[in-house]
Amino acid sequence: MKPFFQGKRVLVTGGCGTVGSQLVHQLIKGDYDPMEVVVLETHEQSLFFMHHKYAGHRNLTCVLGDIRDESKLTKIMHGIDIVFHTAAFKHVFLCETSPFEAVQTNITGTHNLISAAMENKVRTVIFTSSDKAVNPTNVMGASKLMAERLISSANIQNKASDLTFSSVRFGNILGSSGSVVPIFQSQISKGGPVTLTHPDMTRFIMNIRHAVQLILDATVLARGGEIFITKMPVARISDLARVMIDKLSPRQGIDPGDIRIDIIGSMPGEKMYEELMTTEEATHSIELRRYFVVLPALRGFYRNRTFDYPDVVSPPIQKTYISSTEHPLSYDELSAFLDESGFLTPPEPSTVDEIQHRQWPGEGK
Repeated sequence: MKPFFQGKRVLVTGGCGTVGSQLVHQLIKGDYDPMEVVVLETHEQSLFFMHHKYAGHRNLTCVLGDIRDESKLTKIMHGIDIVFHTAAFKHVFLCETSPFEAVQTNITGTHNLISAAMENKVRTVIFTSSDKAVNPTNVMGASKLMAERLISSANIQNKASDLTFSSVRFGNILGSSGSVVPIFQSQISKGGPVTLTHPDMTRFIMNIRHAVQLILDATVLARGGEIFITKMPVARISDLARVMIDKLSPRQGIDPGDIRIDIIGSMPGEKMYEELMTTEEATHSIELRRYFVVLPALRGFYRNRTFDYPDVVSPPIQKTYISSTEHPLSYDELSAFLDESGFLTPPEPSTVDEIQHRQWPGEGK
């Protein structure tokens, strides 16, 4: 896989976000040997720090800009071979309260990126989506679904068969910006209470290493229009809270029994469970050893593309995958997963330290 990136020019949109920054780190510090990694980011301070963090690496270029600006994207993509599109609004509640902003970035921004990539004949575009795009109940999920469809349809609009647009679909990336893990860490360090949305809520989970590996693998495997999904374990959010309380609090001199768990209810638009694919998608999906691949539904329009992959397990897939019906990780398995991912250590000071008592605006005093 690594020789695939050698000598290539790579663009990462949203390159200072959780996924984007780790992707940049792997490309710069690993032995992928790209000719250049261009980071596009709207957050000035984060971009400034990234520039200085990798100051000794001449193949990194940091660019301040927004995917809403199509002309800027077109200029930046000149000579680019691979695009990793990680820029998006991802917070469910904020997208609910500002839906037009979510549309402008997640949908219009993706359309702009596709147009710029076609204009510059970019070889491969990989879009990072979410399991919330499956049967969405909120603005964020709906906008991600629309972006997935735009990416898939780009392969039909594009007449050059050597241009490839594909997506990857993530579960909950534990420890990412806005995820519940750093919030639990901060609340536990203060002696509680730990705020839990609903004790029966379940989620597909992954760590940042799994997410980045999926993106890099999909770049090599992509034929055009597919959605790649990592096989992920399931966790009950209540189990996640219990494990973190039991393991983290003693390391900070706190008795786990002294930390209270408060049930605050799910936020508007939040699902009790997540899905990896719809029933309809399962009819045109295949299973690989490590991934599921949702093939494009309109494959008859995909000229000169052969959807063949290594390590095929059993096409077609016989069921859909819903977190509420999958067997969740046991206490010990979840503990091992969190420990391996580095989440059972006291948190570093950060903005999540301010989130002690979560509450959804309009839901109480």
